[in-house]
Amino acid sequence: MSLRAEMLSVGIDVTAVPGEPVGAGRYTIELVKALARRSDLETTVFSRRSDELRWTDLQNGIEETFHVVARAPRSRPLRLAYGELGLARDVRHAQRPIDCFHGPHYQLPRHLDRPGVVTVHDLTFIDHPEWHERSKVFVFSRALRQVADRADVVICVSHQTADAFSERFHPRGEVRVVMHGVDHERFNGVGDSGEDEQLRRAVGIAGPYLLHLGTIEPRKNIPNLIRAFDHLADSHSDLELVLAGQLAWGSDALNCALADSHVSDRVRQLGYVADELVAPLLRGAAAVAYPSIEEGFGLPALEALACGSPLVTTRDSVMAEFAGDAALLIDPDDVDGLTQALESLLVEGTDHAERRSKGIERAAQFTWDRTAQGHLDAYGLALGL
Repeated sequence: MSLRAEMLSVGIDVTAVPGEPVGAGRYTIELVKALARRSDLETTVFSRRSDELRWTDLQNGIEETFHVVARAPRSRPLRLAYGELGLARDVRHAQRPIDCFHGPHYQLPRHLDRPGVVTVHDLTFIDHPEWHERSKVFVFSRALRQVADRADVVICVSHQTADAFSERFHPRGEVRVVMHGVDHERFNGVGDSGEDEQLRRAVGIAGPYLLHLGTIEPRKNIPNLIRAFDHLADSHSDLELVLAGQLAWGSDALNCALADSHVSDRVRQLGYVADELVAPLLRGAAAVAYPSIEEGFGLPALEALACGSPLVTTRDSVMAEFAGDAALLIDPDDVDGLTQALESLLVEGTDHAERRSKGIERAAQFTWDRTAQGHLDAYGLALGL
């Protein structure tokens, strides 16, 4: 052990976190912040050189227990090569000895000479390669197979992924489920209504709207959401559909759905939205639609529940796993079912307050501190503690 006998030291690979983080990037940031708050853990993050400031900003007051090693190149090919080869060297020669290493995004460095923990978010790179860029399919399909051979502990973010990964790859290490958390200071149902409205108006949103929050990519099922909105639009003449999230790739189906829509002028694409706008968008939505075909976790859906937002999402998914009866559940290919679910949320009824209350109650079970404890347990397991 390093630093003090009772303190565990962990190294975390944060080189994959993009400048505008979503999904796994958000998870990595929130996890590191929660781990950094702990007094029983020493944390060293390994970042890109161009991203050093993001992580050194977390050091304020905890320089003795939180360290940043910023040596990874910026470009993806060079960064991946560094992750395979150079990262293990930097772990070995870190100024503070590292007991356990964590790769929060599918990968561990080759030649790692100490216990390793890896997070697996989903298996869609293998099960649905058509949903991803070809280069990523190659890299991460290979990484998943290596994880099964290399990792001492595999963390999965849902029971669905854990079961599928264990059945498919028969990993040598133990598989643990540790679900994501919610920042309840940001995501709650009691925001400043005036400030929320001002932030929404700043991006041109003044009337009622349906909201989808998340990266725009094939598995998000946005074309079916646009078709459902088409069915609703005539009976709700002032309603807009707001798509908040960066356009990733595979936009042909989205463009076709917009071209076929008779109300495409009422579909607002905001692109990537700043952190301070996310909760106000969720709180102000008449309904939040998250009809994704498959997710690793679906963090925006959980954050919607935390805000007390009426939610429609996909049955037999991880979102259904954490939402329970707090959300309306539909089949992802059922446009009529999605239309009817959204319509029921647009018409005020006696069950609305109960559903909002259930959503807040369900989301309260998920915190980043609880997630951090689950990871700490996994690190201890990898070390045989």
